Amino acid sequence: MHGARRKAHLVFIKGSPTPLPIESYNKKVTNMRTASSGSVPGLVFLLGLLLFSSSSSSCEASDSVYDTFIQCLANHSDPSPPASSIVYNQSNSSYTTVLQSYIRNRRFNTSSTPKPLIIVTPLVESHVQAAILCSKNVGMEMKIRSGGHDYDGLSYISDIPFFILDLFNLRAIDVNIGDETAWVQAGATLGELYYRIWEKSKLHGFPAGVCPTVGAGGHISGGGYGNMLRKYGLSIDQVVDAKIVDVNGRILDRKAMGEDLFWAIRGGGGSSFGVILAYKIKLVAVPETVTVFRVERTLDQNATDLVYKWQLVADKIDNDLFIRLLLQPVTVNKKRTIRASFVSLFLGDAARLLSVMDKDFPALGLKKEDCMEMSWIESVLYWGNFDNGTSADALLSRTPDSVNFLKRKSDYVQTPISKDGLEWMWKKMIAIGKTGLVFNPYGGRMSEIPSSETAFPHRAGNIYKIQYSVSWSEEGEEADKEYMTQIRRLYSYMTPFVSKSPRGSFLNYRDVDIGVTKTWSYDEGKVYGAKYFLNNFDRLVKVKTAVDPTNFFRNEQSIPPLK
Repeated sequence: MHGARRKAHLVFIKGSPTPLPIESYNKKVTNMRTASSGSVPGLVFLLGLLLFSSSSSSCEASDSVYDTFIQCLANHSDPSPPASSIVYNQSNSSYTTVLQSYIRNRRFNTSSTPKPLIIVTPLVESHVQAAILCSKNVGMEMKIRSGGHDYDGLSYISDIPFFILDLFNLRAIDVNIGDETAWVQAGATLGELYYRIWEKSKLHGFPAGVCPTVGAGGHISGGGYGNMLRKYGLSIDQVVDAKIVDVNGRILDRKAMGEDLFWAIRGGGGSSFGVILAYKIKLVAVPETVTVFRVERTLDQNATDLVYKWQLVADKIDNDLFIRLLLQPVTVNKKRTIRASFVSLFLGDAARLLSVMDKDFPALGLKKEDCMEMSWIESVLYWGNFDNGTSADALLSRTPDSVNFLKRKSDYVQTPISKDGLEWMWKKMIAIGKTGLVFNPYGGRMSEIPSSETAFPHRAGNIYKIQYSVSWSEEGEEADKEYMTQIRRLYSYMTPFVSKSPRGSFLNYRDVDIGVTKTWSYDEGKVYGAKYFLNNFDRLVKVKTAVDPTNFFRNEQSIPPLK
């Protein structure tokens, strides 16, 4: 009985790689009735009546899937806590709260956004194992969410019936200062990780992102980028072990999974290969005193010359120094202009920073009064846009200050943009409207690690990475269209200045504009796969084929298996 109702909601069509939603199946039935004659359309019509005779069939199907899934979970996991306590369907009073708690982009939190039939919130590792086996049993697509910062929502939306495996309860962090390592579960946030390290040591840190509410699982598996990368590389460059649940429900560590899969889940995106439970990371040394600064200049204050010179030194300067460059169209004295903000973290005191800047970037004119000395954990708060003096406890909050509509894109720059090119850019940015650019410098350790060392390929040869950024608070399709058009237009204008053949992109800055797949063929996957992974894409496909040949772990930009 459960199976019949499930098929009423999720229909499997011979020759189709994925089950069809009811609406698509109804359309197929209608087309068949229109195109056919004789007894066949009558049979199809009766089948349609049987499966979809009432408006409540979808709800009944959802309930049936829920009942079947709960029973399966109970059969495959410990009785305590009960399976029903970790699963939410659409009739559950907490469903909406659980769903929306980890949506970080309002574009995917509207009444028309596809919603999961079920949300599973595992409390223990065995719940994840059972969820994989049971989702296969009911034929559901599974989305894996660790923090919800997936810019294009692929971890929690789908065009076909699906459920979410939300890992926010798996947030344990075990810091071992003795051997300078930590086990971090996938649902822990970066803020929680930084706090737990700081609790144990004031001289250790970890190179990862500056937003404290990002989930560790997705962040690390996609590469993990932060303001210490010139000194220590990416997050994945400090990963020494991992635990993953594979398609057969087995929990594997590095030794059990083998070096190929361990390579793939460091930069290739874990959700193509299994469910990441935890990473074992190597902590890095941070000095007792670090220094930050923020210096802003507009076009009237020689910003063009400074941005040009930044390109010549940002990837070659002392490895302890990271200078991010924010470029934003603004209005000053009723005049539209570009503001360039140089935002820095220096792993050392202000005196040494000033010496480095005077030698390698004197044009910025950095002064002692521009510099703020602080502890590393205070710099985490500073870069997280907390007010000075905020307690480190703030890093434990999982609630962002605000959640807006947003779109992000990315590029890599390998040759400095000329001053003429920059001036042309400024005109385009001012004309377009609101979209800004973030230049993140490379060099240092990033240039020393081979591109094949991990699945993340964008290493030597890149001066900096660009993030295109636009956020808005206005609701409605018109606003969405306006701002999405803005950012896509600027991305198009930047084509002459960025990497080519292929034009590279950063997986953690998820961007469905560069390609998606509906068939999970190699050719479709390579459209976006070559941009995210360059020459590493083919190796990722081989790993995928070996560990998940039936393509259970998939999304619109996942690694396809060879068929």
